[in-house]
Amino acid sequence: MENSNLPLQEAMRLASSPAGRQLYALLNQQNKDAMQKAMASAASGDYDTAKAMISSMLSDPKAQQLLKELGR
Repeated sequence: MENSNLPLQEAMRLASSPAGRQLYALLNQQNKDAMQKAMASAASGDYDTAKAMISSMLSDPKAQQLLKELGR
């Protein structure tokens, strides 16, 4: 039996990690309005819009470092 909640569980684990919390804080600091809109899009199931909104903010060097930490 496949666990369809596994990607969500993994995302929640990453988001609650120290690097995940720092990344969220950084993105929220960079553009709070865009971050809130991206989170609302994701919550409503519009992941493509959320991804597009967040990806533009991920070019920041600090964000890139935090992404590397999350990848470990």
